[in-house]
Amino acid sequence: MATGLSLRHDNGSQYTSDAFQNELRFLGVDSSPSFVRSPEGNGCAERFIRTLKEQLLWVRTFSIVEGLRRALLEGAHRYNEHWLLERHHFLSPSQARRELVQKQAA
Repeated sequence: MATGLSLRHDNGSQYTSDAFQNELRFLGVDSSPSFVRSPEGNGCAERFIRTLKEQLLWVRTFSIVEGLRRALLEGAHRYNEHWLLERHHFLSPSQARRELVQKQAA
């Protein structure tokens, strides 16, 4: 169902539990635990979730899951194509990715 998807998570008990790991395997999701004592990875994930809530979940309601799924896909497209990020020298994630691929190919 979700083959090729990787879920980054910390080493909390809820993520390392047999039930959670079995569900990931059932769905075809690769488990990608962060490094122990490496809180910056967790901080990045938490900041992303905060932005998701502020930009989508707290301003819209969804009567069906399909509406939420479409809104998430639209949000991901908008983020990748239009958000200018300082860490990428004010390029969008897609632009930064294209530049990286071009540099690696050269």
